Amino acid sequence: MLLALVASLALFFLDSRLNYFSPLRNVLSTVVYPLQTVASMPADIGSWMDEFFQDRQQLKEKNTILEATNLLNSVRLQKLEALERENMRLRELLGSSFRLNERVIVAELLTINLDPYFQQVLINKGQRNGIFNGQPVLDATGVMGQVIEVNSFSSRVVLLTDPSHGIPVQINRNGLRAVATGRGLGTPLQLEHMPHNADVREGDLLVTSGLGGRFPVGYPVGTVLSVSFPQGKSFADITVEPAAQLSTSREVLLVIPAEEISISNHEFDQNLDLNLNTNEDEETNGDQ
Repeated sequence: MLLALVASLALFFLDSRLNYFSPLRNVLSTVVYPLQTVASMPADIGSWMDEFFQDRQQLKEKNTILEATNLLNSVRLQKLEALERENMRLRELLGSSFRLNERVIVAELLTINLDPYFQQVLINKGQRNGIFNGQPVLDATGVMGQVIEVNSFSSRVVLLTDPSHGIPVQINRNGLRAVATGRGLGTPLQLEHMPHNADVREGDLLVTSGLGGRFPVGYPVGTVLSVSFPQGKSFADITVEPAAQLSTSREVLLVIPAEEISISNHEFDQNLDLNLNTNEDEETNGDQ
């Protein structure tokens, strides 16, 4: 026992002070490593299984939440449709004409003009799809621009931020009308020729006014970012943040004005009346 104790103390001293057994320890670590790996495999497998089933449980919970959200949105949509029908009935009772919601055509962006002074994009719809010059273009959040060139299979759209583009707008809060012009990509729109006493506030929502006959009434254009009154200038300096996601949107909506829809419906009614009259004449001739 005494010899074993002395040998142990000698080994401790040689290893701790002189690091004498470091090469041997490295060799032994290399030999033992496969055994350590095999010994840790059950724990690693158990941990992987726990993460696997936990991820599946999280996915199930997310799917459940998404399904509930989808059902809730469906209920809200049904409520909105019911309110729209009620609004139509009330307008009919009041004896006023009601404009049906405009139909739209869905298109995708093909190319983007990177020139900061020409804010234009190319979409994959053209004449064969019924696209026409001046047709309003929107995305899911607001007005993007309008069609300026139509080809057989594609069309060119000028964005609101193009310096040559202007759109008639009105403040949703008080109905004050103005014109919003572009200043290039990455810069806000500008409200032109607004006097210093104009009732414009930060956060005001701007919507299309319908003047000019290009854009339908009531579509969101942007939100007022800042209002300043520079000394020595006749008009206020008002900047507007566009409502549309001009730099990220890929799918766009091309609006078919309600006038064209009503014209189509009128032509259909005329054709229907003509067919009915023709049938009545044929029946009369048959009786004779």
